[in-house]
Amino acid sequence: MGRTGKDYVYTLLKLLLCAFLCLIMLFPFLWMVFTSFKHNWDVVQFPPRILPQEFAGFVAYEKVFTEIPFFTFFKNSGITAVFVTLGTLFTSSLGGYVFAKFEFRGKRALFLMILATMMIPFDVICIPLYLLVRQMGLLNNLAALILPGLVSAYGIFLCRQFMGGIPGALVDASRIDGCSEFGIYFKIILPLSVPVLSALAIFTFMANWDSFLWPLIVLDDVSQKTLPLGMSMFRQTFGMARWNVIMAGAVVSILPVMAVFLAAQKNFIEGITLSGMKM
Repeated sequence: MGRTGKDYVYTLLKLLLCAFLCLIMLFPFLWMVFTSFKHNWDVVQFPPRILPQEFAGFVAYEKVFTEIPFFTFFKNSGITAVFVTLGTLFTSSLGGYVFAKFEFRGKRALFLMILATMMIPFDVICIPLYLLVRQMGLLNNLAALILPGLVSAYGIFLCRQFMGGIPGALVDASRIDGCSEFGIYFKIILPLSVPVLSALAIFTFMANWDSFLWPLIVLDDVSQKTLPLGMSMFRQTFGMARWNVIMAGAVVSILPVMAVFLAAQKNFIEGITLSGMKM
């Protein structure tokens, strides 16, 4: 059957609605980018203008890299986010494989206990975790950010749900052929789990790159501060009047997150969709 005029109108309305919603979501990002190319007097003008009245070039970006140790903050955030992401991918995929393909006494109860930890707010465990880190002598060290984040209950749950859909016959055939359990894990489970691992990598990297509260608690030296702490320190030092420089720093700080998302977006939706909710 051919499409009627009502169908075309309905499709057009949906496209217009989607375009409007996309514009609303993109507006803060566009405002941030355009503000970074304005002079400071242009930023505070009223009524506000989204486009620069006079293009200021990359002056604000130069100040970001010269007035604060931006590279140091960037490096610390990168080290923390990369190591935590890699560690989480390993522990979550290994734990998900065990819960999905092995049978042992207390398996369901242990899995439910792991899930129960997701319901505990970070504010509740913040002080005990701080005391533990202090006893280990890791205060004011990036290890205090990396070690507590190497295991993720949500990551184990996500991998377990996805790996449950991998045919058990494939694993059994590999065992019959003499492949070890770690061989099955590295050669079969991991290659088939790329979609869910891509989604988990995006979640973990974003969460650690943007983390503020826990680094604020355990880090004191400027040389150890991460990017969110550094940008906050910059704002407190130079005041809120320099919005163009603050926005320039924000633009640079989101580039790694965008790069990770663009690199893994092909498998992102598939990983979330196929993870399912079967217990």
